[in-house]
Amino acid sequence: QVQLVESGGGLVEAGDSLRLSCELSGGTFLMYHIAWFRQAPGKGREFVAAIMRGSRGTSYADSVKGRFTISTDNAKNTVYLEMSSLKSDDTAIYSCAASLTNRNDVGQLHFAFWGQGTQVTVSS
Repeated sequence: QVQLVESGGGLVEAGDSLRLSCELSGGTFLMYHIAWFRQAPGKGREFVAAIMRGSRGTSYADSVKGRFTISTDNAKNTVYLEMSSLKSDDTAIYSCAASLTNRNDVGQLHFAFWGQGTQVTVSS
């Protein structure tokens, strides 16, 4: 049973940086595409960033491009989301998700495994 556990959320001020972690267990880490999503209060879930298995190519939502960086530590089965220049609009619950879909286009991935999420609050 694949499990994803996020950590690293918290309360920060606008302009600050924060690093989120997502540890995968119960599966072979390198087999999965991993993505971060977020959901702000009263809004739908939004794609943030993804890192693809194999090539470890990355993609980002336009709203975070240039500010957020997704990376992996394969030895720790962990995906990170480095967030900088945080804005109040970045306030949300951030969740990581894993996909085994045999595609290389993030838009075609089905994320079957989800973590519980970690709260990020940015005060202005």
